[in-house]
Amino acid sequence: MPKGSNVPATIPALGGDASLNRYLSEIRKFPILAPEQEYMLAKRYAEHQDPEAAAQLVTSHLRLVAKIAMGYRGYGLPVSELISEGNIGLMQGVKKFEPERGFRLATYAMWWIRASIQEFILRSWSLVKMGTTASQKKLFFNLRRMKNNIEAFEDGDLRPEDVTHIATKLGVSEEDVVSMNRRMAMGGDTSLNVPLREDGEGQWQDWLQDSDPLQDERVADAQERDMRHAMLIEAMRDLNDREKHILAERRLAEEPKTLEDLSQVYGVSRERVRQIEVRAFEKLQKAMMRIAGDRLRLAAI
Repeated sequence: MPKGSNVPATIPALGGDASLNRYLSEIRKFPILAPEQEYMLAKRYAEHQDPEAAAQLVTSHLRLVAKIAMGYRGYGLPVSELISEGNIGLMQGVKKFEPERGFRLATYAMWWIRASIQEFILRSWSLVKMGTTASQKKLFFNLRRMKNNIEAFEDGDLRPEDVTHIATKLGVSEEDVVSMNRRMAMGGDTSLNVPLREDGEGQWQDWLQDSDPLQDERVADAQERDMRHAMLIEAMRDLNDREKHILAERRLAEEPKTLEDLSQVYGVSRERVRQIEVRAFEKLQKAMMRIAGDRLRLAAI
């Protein structure tokens, strides 16, 4: 941690929903990492198992966990427990993260965070056979959203036409939709007016999730897109004209050309076009890694 900073050294304690406000305030003190900082910390952990590097990667993404957990608060479970499970998923994501692949930790870790929270919800709801398959899990975690989309707010059974619509959209049987809707209704939703703290200050609705990305996420994503685009343009200079054209038509075009199309353009076999594409992509990857390394070294000077 930087000297003189007010950033906590460890993950703040999360004792329950009564302390949720304090926890959310504490995790805002952890700084958002710049791409080059994140990369170097991830390399340190991957190569040397440096616990300090892992801690900084984890704490810088605690706000992401809290934001994702808020999206699951309608299942009647304490948000503090959802966040705790999400933090476990984040730690697993940090362990498995491979910085050389070129994407940000947040993009990778969110899948681990969601999986951990969803598994916790499924265990807590004791669905037994409901929710054991991928389609049932999809139904469980999308039914409430689908009902909101079609304004099916009633507490009882869904209308037949709504059941058919949801079953078709999610690729499950109508019987499963009816059964899942009844089981979820029995679980009940948490009122948005329930106080967050024992003194009555603050309500759940104060923490309604905004579907838009956070401002710092938007800025970071925009900067990363611009950086990767510039790196791609620079890396493409390592390819000859034929490699650039084939790679662009096969990997970058909105409607990629077939091997047959390009084989006719260059008067070679489809297999030869495929070989050129693979070689060009490998050259592009190496060039991107070289450029990324150069930029990191310059940033460290």
